[in-house]
Amino acid sequence: MDLKNFASMDPIMLMSIVNMKLRDEFSSLEDLVKYFDIDIITLCTTLADAGFEYQKEQRQFR
Repeated sequence: MDLKNFASMDPIMLMSIVNMKLRDEFSSLEDLVKYFDIDIITLCTTLADAGFEYQKEQRQFR
């Protein structure tokens, strides 16, 4: 799934997709945003507004 339109996605679905991609395809959040050419701050802010914070040690949003 392409994350380039992440700003218009349902935040729960977005969190689920990002966590799945981090678990299965990318070794870091930085690698994920670079691959999809999206802004890390905007992604994190979008998810934070929905109540999800990035847990670097677990490589997932919770």
